[in-house]
Amino acid sequence: MTREVPPPPPSRLRSARAERAVPSRGRRVGRALWPVLATLALVLVLFTAVFPTRTFLSQRAATASAQEQLSVLREQSDALEARAELLQDDEEVERKAREEYNLVMPGEEAYAMLPSAAPPTTAPATPEGDADDRNPLERLWDGITGIL
Repeated sequence: MTREVPPPPPSRLRSARAERAVPSRGRRVGRALWPVLATLALVLVLFTAVFPTRTFLSQRAATASAQEQLSVLREQSDALEARAELLQDDEEVERKAREEYNLVMPGEEAYAMLPSAAPPTTAPATPEGDADDRNPLERLWDGITGIL
């Protein structure tokens, strides 16, 4: 009597080569995880490098603009200080009052000179035979066709 050997379970029937060809569940999950990890790394780089750099550049431009405005304001301030210093002198105040406001000292009389009247101008007379009774479109059309 020969005894029959039961066949091995189906998992043992595969060869070692076939087992290597089919990735395990852990490997499939690992392969699907790499794109997610790469995307997260890219987002992390963007948040730590690119966005702060953009903010820095915009702040640098704003600082340059503020520096330019500050220099203009300093120049204006210097000019106003020089003008205020001039106005500390009584002679300068009197000169400004006479020139700009037409003021006089007590006891003086102010006179105003009026400009002379302009000679009347008359329009040159047009001969009545040259009157153009055409409407503007007809004159335009004649002008265009006269050039061509």
